[in-house]
Amino acid sequence: MSSPTGNPVLDGPKKLAAAFPNKELSMASLSVHADDYINNHQAVAPPMHVSTTFRYAENPDDLRPWANLNPNAPYDSHIYSRDSAPNSTRLEAILTSLLGAPVLTYASGLSAFHAMIVFLNPRRVAIGGGYHGCHGILKLMKKLNGLEQLELESDADLAKLQPGDIIHVETPLNPTGEARDLAYYRRKADELGCYLTVDATFAPPPLQDPFQFGVDIVMHSGTKYFGGHSDMLCGVLAFRPDKAQEWLPELREERLHVGAVLGSLEGWLGVRSLRTFELRIKRQAESAQKLVDWLVEEKAKEGSLISEFVTRIQHASQQPEAKEEGSWLRKQMPGGFGPVFSIYLQSEEQARRFPSKLHLFHHATSLGGVESLIEWRAMSDLGIDKRLLRVSIGVEAWEDLRDDLIQGLEALKKDPKAQ
Repeated sequence: MSSPTGNPVLDGPKKLAAAFPNKELSMASLSVHADDYINNHQAVAPPMHVSTTFRYAENPDDLRPWANLNPNAPYDSHIYSRDSAPNSTRLEAILTSLLGAPVLTYASGLSAFHAMIVFLNPRRVAIGGGYHGCHGILKLMKKLNGLEQLELESDADLAKLQPGDIIHVETPLNPTGEARDLAYYRRKADELGCYLTVDATFAPPPLQDPFQFGVDIVMHSGTKYFGGHSDMLCGVLAFRPDKAQEWLPELREERLHVGAVLGSLEGWLGVRSLRTFELRIKRQAESAQKLVDWLVEEKAKEGSLISEFVTRIQHASQQPEAKEEGSWLRKQMPGGFGPVFSIYLQSEEQARRFPSKLHLFHHATSLGGVESLIEWRAMSDLGIDKRLLRVSIGVEAWEDLRDDLIQGLEALKKDPKAQ
């Protein structure tokens, strides 16, 4: 898109970086200011635009098919909201800055995953455990074109991959919060001529940056940490910069035809949410780590309340590599090991009943919001171990959450149906 001065460095997406030529602005500053170049009004808080269609130029000599440049708002010019709209454009500008790569937004995380599979059009996809919804999309694609789903952690299955196929890695993994080695899978993708795609929903920046490991496409369910308030659906695809210019026109056209665009309200909510993005993620990850460390310490004490009920704790910080200086895990997640972990109780009945004993954790699915959630995961994932509880840490004081877990287990101990 052209700029008012003809020099995008002076007034476009690069304006902020040009103002600070000798330093890289922090993620906190980019979250607040990366979209400033779009501003065309004196309002500090961006407005929410609900229009689905936008007027063409009044001068017939200025009419150009699929070009509707507003000289007063060159970076906020639109035709029809199934292609682009003010709020989603602003959200994509901030996310592009935060992720360090061009971004497109979608109506949900699964619509983003679907768009990625449709665009790359593989014959085979190697995928491990993790979010069952992605497996559902692959099942739909198999129905349409015979797509073959392979097991990511099987050497025999990986050997079946052909050039143009996909290795898809979810890291950290849903629901356990455990990580997978992206450098290893990049090497496998190079050997086989495959694309490497990553679902990084559980550890957004500043916790990890998959592009540092040569990933082709990074996917996020923006519903989670980008939204951060449990009030919007959103999907995000970010594309490695050396491929984006080639890929984006076709991706935008496919999004236009499928119609999986982000709504105006969701775009506005996303911008609102990203203003506090780094503050939230750091606190949530730090609190989760303190809780996991406390749980592990208490579980090791014979006769403790935790050891009586909790049989297993899963989190990236509990993988052996987390304690090894210079390990792939320490390199991959330098900002922390994520705000989600899982615990296993002694029985299915205990896991079913425990969430109802808590006061600061909502018993609900999803994750990433400012409020802490706990889910008896069998409620929404029918194939999961029925003793597993997924825990998503919010922004509450970790000591309060710890005390809530203690009183909840004490209440569980008194529940005759949990014995």
